[in-house]
Amino acid sequence: MSAEDLEKYETEMELQLYREYRDVVGLFSYVVETERRFYLTNSVDLQVRDTENGEVFFEVAMQDAWVWDMYRPARFVKNVRVVTFKDVNVEEIAKSDFELPSTD
Repeated sequence: MSAEDLEKYETEMELQLYREYRDVVGLFSYVVETERRFYLTNSVDLQVRDTENGEVFFEVAMQDAWVWDMYRPARFVKNVRVVTFKDVNVEEIAKSDFELPSTD
């Protein structure tokens, strides 16, 4: 497989992933972004924790999530638990962001 074939394959995979995201985003209420993954979910619990030496980390629990990852064969996940020392971003999705404008 040439480098050009590999690049074409990855581009097609990203396009398929975007199309899947576009199809499912309206089913979810929250976007959760970590340093490694991007999730859509309806249930998210973010806890800030301290280590014994004073460092802060985040524990994120999600149920029935969709994961933005083109290398996963199944992107729907029943339960997700993420533990990270990096930033975590949780946003509520405004449903009006996904409604098509009226043509009247």
